[in-house]
Amino acid sequence: MSRAAEDTHRRMLRARDAMDRAYAQPLDVPALARVAHVSESHFTRTFRATFGETPHRYLQRRRVERAMFLLRETDRPVTEICFEVGFGSPGTFSRTFREIVGRSPRAYRKETAAARSASAAPVHVPTCFTMAWTRPSHDGPAPGPGR
Repeated sequence: MSRAAEDTHRRMLRARDAMDRAYAQPLDVPALARVAHVSESHFTRTFRATFGETPHRYLQRRRVERAMFLLRETDRPVTEICFEVGFGSPGTFSRTFREIVGRSPRAYRKETAAARSASAAPVHVPTCFTMAWTRPSHDGPAPGPGR
């Protein structure tokens, strides 16, 4: 790998790390391009080439990942989770969640609760496996319970 390519990857990683840290904040391409020290159009093009998805889609997926965790582990209302993870409206949240996960937030919560209660004895699964299994991908919905 050339030094220029390595520098470009480092810049894109810096921007992606900023997105991971501040996923619930309003982030836009100009701000992320400044973090990466590149122009806006170059940032979008290079981010997609590096990570296989646009910055906007990555941020949506990251927010949905966090929402999936909160839906599984808390009893907080879906609307509250929607705003906590950075979505501006429940409609956008539900539509995006369904696109990425393959079911609505309420259905996801219901299915994961049913799967949890159906297992008689809890089985310890390492967190890294759980995260990999439940992580939505940009290729389609996550497999999830019962899929």
